[in-house]
Amino acid sequence: MQDAMLAMLAKEPSHGYLLRERLRKALGPLGESMNAGQVYVTLARLEKAGLVASERAEGLPDRPDRKVYALTPAGQRRVAAWLSEVSWPKPNLTEFHLKLAAAAAGRLADPVELVDAQRRELLRRLGEAQRALLAEPDGSTAGLLLEGIVLRLQADLRWLEACERVWSKAADESEGT
Repeated sequence: MQDAMLAMLAKEPSHGYLLRERLRKALGPLGESMNAGQVYVTLARLEKAGLVASERAEGLPDRPDRKVYALTPAGQRRVAAWLSEVSWPKPNLTEFHLKLAAAAAGRLADPVELVDAQRRELLRRLGEAQRALLAEPDGSTAGLLLEGIVLRLQADLRWLEACERVWSKAADESEGT
């Protein structure tokens, strides 16, 4: 969640309420249960870590002043590192989905390219797992585990294909084609 918030701040400085709404929109029905307190606790942690800085912004006559958060140079570096990371041993699909949404919203990276980088990593891991599975004797318990890994990687690759279809279509629609 921290990295997704940082990436959303890369587009423009924002206050917590707006960040929460962006996250909820990106997550769809899964974001409905997002607690507002979680956003503010995360922002406080990011500020303490030196990844964001805040300043008070005057409110409207009917609203109180709000803290507006912006990325620090360290926060910008962390966003760049997060976007280029291809870690899939224990995928967090929600985090990857938010990475794609934040990358697109902030024009930080092409979501289709991020999907492609993940696909290359999964294909590499799938090849390793398949070779290891072939080397195991039939009926071995290690073979059973390897078969589960192969099946999981194949499912993850199918999900990435779906991600690519959706984000390619979104890119085409934004270009007007």
